[in-house]
Amino acid sequence: MKIKQQLILFAAILFLIGCKQDTITQSKYNSDIAIIKTEFHNANSKTVLVAAHRGAHIDNFENSIESIHHAIALGVDIVELDVRTTKDGYLVLMHDSHIDRTTTGKGKVEDLTFAELRTYKLTGDYGRVSEETIPTFEEALNEIKGKIMFDIDMKTDNVEGMVAMVEKTGTNADVFYFDNDYHQLDAIIKMKSSSKLMPRAYSYKMADSAIVRYSPAIVHIGPDFYTEELTKMLRQNNVRVWINSLGRNDALIRYGDGEKALEILIGKGANVIQTDEPDMLLQLLRYKGLHH
Repeated sequence: MKIKQQLILFAAILFLIGCKQDTITQSKYNSDIAIIKTEFHNANSKTVLVAAHRGAHIDNFENSIESIHHAIALGVDIVELDVRTTKDGYLVLMHDSHIDRTTTGKGKVEDLTFAELRTYKLTGDYGRVSEETIPTFEEALNEIKGKIMFDIDMKTDNVEGMVAMVEKTGTNADVFYFDNDYHQLDAIIKMKSSSKLMPRAYSYKMADSAIVRYSPAIVHIGPDFYTEELTKMLRQNNVRVWINSLGRNDALIRYGDGEKALEILIGKGANVIQTDEPDMLLQLLRYKGLHH
């Protein structure tokens, strides 16, 4: 009997600790959209913005509503989520062209109806299965509205549908569209001139051209042409500089060499980092006084 009472007490203590930690995270670090937007449009701020790749999905499920909630609780600035179109025209969150890797189902998104997609659950590493189904773009927009910015990674040419849904949900001020297909970006601006864009550049010249073409608030660059000359030019035009930490640099952060990763990532002036490790990166940036 005594052992049973001790086990119950131990379980209760663990529960209370978990609740306390969750409360601390929520109250101390909840994303603040007003601060995020101010920083987003100030390319010369010392603040480094953090984008959660496919949402905050470590120990979670990528491109899920829960990954959005977790990103907001951590105090992330931007969630990057992927949008595709179903066979019957619904916009949904999904990175891959097929649903095999991240759900209990199989097949291509564009070959399945929305009703068919909704019969499957999201899955994660190590055989984990979520209670959550594939979210719609509309559901994601309603979740981020007034809380956090949304980088729309367009995996579909259904530009009209995306712009219409952003308009319907009243989230135009909270989102920006990412693509390396400038014809897609042209179409967005033609439909909604106040839309924010993040063009992908593959060279200094292409980045310069993107500024002339769109006057964007942010440009996505790559490590192969990342120089101080490039970032100086972009920041002189009040353009935020987005770079990825995915892969090697995330591994450095994950395994305790975050200082080295940070030097690689922001040493030449980039000031928005997309990562699969938003929690650890935020802790590092806050420690160094580089995050609000």
